[in-house]
Amino acid sequence: MKKTLIASLLAIGVAFSAQAKDIVDTAVAAGSFKTLAAALGAAGLVDTLKGTGPFTVFAPTDEAFAKIPKADLDALLKDKAKLTAVLTYHVVAGKVMAADVMAGEVKTVQGSDLTITTTGGVQINGAKVVKADIVADNGVIHVIDTVVIPK
Repeated sequence: MKKTLIASLLAIGVAFSAQAKDIVDTAVAAGSFKTLAAALGAAGLVDTLKGTGPFTVFAPTDEAFAKIPKADLDALLKDKAKLTAVLTYHVVAGKVMAADVMAGEVKTVQGSDLTITTTGGVQINGAKVVKADIVADNGVIHVIDTVVIPK
């Protein structure tokens, strides 16, 4: 009985610690955001997105980054100012769950607005939200199928 109780408490502790991940750790653990993680590192934004937040991140998958021609992506990864602008354009201050999303404009951390449409599914500047509400301890991730570029 005592061993069972201890094992149960350990399992609960492990489950709780597995859920207590920030946005960056959550994205890395998902396995489909390797390019995003590398880009966050190159831009020096990892510590920011590991911060208290809360943040809402519209996270492009590796497949979304693969839509960018390789030479253009390589150039972007080497241009820290432009890369930072592109990445922060995918981040909104606050925790916005899918149920709270409304069509319209939303200000990004980068400073420009994203256009959200909800007809036929949620889209951010034309990028489709393919998975929503991946909760992290400092915000939420919504997975998108295309990298959005500020104007």
